[in-house]
Parts: sequence; C-alpha cells; structure tokens
Amino acid sequence: MSLTKEIVVDQITVVESGGVYYREATRIIEDGNVLTKTYHRTSLTPGQDLTGQPEKVVAIAQAAWTPEVVAAFQAAQEANRPAPAATPEPTPTPTQEPAAP
Repeated sequence: MSLTKEIVVDQITVVESGGVYYREATRIIEDGNVLTKTYHRTSLTPGQDLTGQPEKVVAIAQAAWTPEVVAAFQAAQEANRPAPAATPEPTPTPTQEPAAP
C-alpha cells in the first residue's frame, strides 16, 4: 500500500484583458487509484511578478503579456480608478456669547 501526493497544474486560461488564470489539482493516490482530489485557483494580472509561479504558467504568461497587453491593462486600470473623494467644507461652529455675570 503506497500513498502519494501529487500537485499538478491541470488548467490554464488567458482572458481577453491578458489575465492568466490557472488551477492546481492536488491528488492523493493509493496504488494508482485517486482517493481524493482538491483544487486551488490562482489569477495573475499582466505585468505581475511571476516569481514562485509554476514553470508552465510562467511560460504562458510571458508569451501572453506582450508590452502592448501590459500597457493596455495598466491604462484600463487607471481609467477605472475612482477619482479621489472631495473633502467637504468644514461647517463653521457657532460662537457662544460669554455668560452674563
């Protein structure tokens, strides 16, 4: 009886905006039979640091993230950033008359 744990990237998707989404499957295998399988999903944005990402994912991200794709993504992020909220004028506090002696 031999138990093994296997983690593999089993799905990689590149979307129109250049985002790369991937899924890792973790499988517990006993004598060639998969006992359990769980998934973990990760998303990456164009230009993001790829340090520590799986090799297959890095290769696809580098191919998909041309300078034009990264620039377009960054421009879209800037265009969608909300404008800073205006600071309201402080309400003047009424002055109090000194109390009569």
